[in-house]
Amino acid sequence: MTLRAEGPASPEDVWLRYVTPACWPSWSPQIRAVRVDDRRIVPGTRGEIVSLFGVRAAFAVESVDEERRLWTWRVLLGPVRLRLLHEVLRRPGGSATTLRIEGPAVALAAYAGPARWALGRLVRG
Repeated sequence: MTLRAEGPASPEDVWLRYVTPACWPSWSPQIRAVRVDDRRIVPGTRGEIVSLFGVRAAFAVESVDEERRLWTWRVLLGPVRLRLLHEVLRRPGGSATTLRIEGPAVALAAYAGPARWALGRLVRG
């Protein structure tokens, strides 16, 4: 599944919000907290996301391409495994972000609504 959002935030600001785990709860309302040692994600960063309802999911960052503003990570929530690929693009008057999610269809269907909402908040500025 691929989702996309466009908004007035600069690509630099959107990218910074992506690569700084402490910022994730500010634009992704389904995330209450992020537990991670790294201030900025790098390949190999591992941590835990705590959802709005206290559900915890482990994650590991696979790749980060600062120049192309592209990053990939895996999230594990019980038996459910997701792979998420994020990209930030420059657009006239702001930016766009795309999110490709690979995983079980049921999990994708459940995550699509919150993810769309979060992406809109991310690029809104």
